Amino acid sequence: MADDLRALEDWATPLLSALTPPKRRALARKIGQALRREQAARIAAQRNPDGTAYEPRKTTQARLQKGRIRRSMFEKLRAARHLRVEVDADGVAVGFFGRTARIARVHHFGLRDKVQPGGPTYQYPARGLLGLTDPERELIKDLLLQHLGT
Repeated sequence: MADDLRALEDWATPLLSALTPPKRRALARKIGQALRREQAARIAAQRNPDGTAYEPRKTTQARLQKGRIRRSMFEKLRAARHLRVEVDADGVAVGFFGRTARIARVHHFGLRDKVQPGGPTYQYPARGLLGLTDPERELIKDLLLQHLGT
């Protein structure tokens, strides 16, 4: 994947150098917002970046009772409030920042963490929250070419 990103960067660098910093920033914002939408949709579909399904949530008695917990996994985490886009003239970053980043990191890499403060610890299964897929790389290329064409 790092090689694909390097190839995309090598392809885009000469094209981006022709743009002024405000135009590069506008393009980065457009790409970041599109990537955030794609990442949030993939998280809502509960798919890893490689296309495999997330490991199902552990079923507890509370989840089996009618009228209890109804949210799907990562429903709040994928909201624009937490899944943010940070832009400058040199690039764009789509990800989780601050306190949310710690929670996302635990789930993304499948780390051990406390279930609640002062409570027991649990080894969470790895569920890839962020990552570029081939269609998203194509989306970046298309947005770049579209922006340069206008």
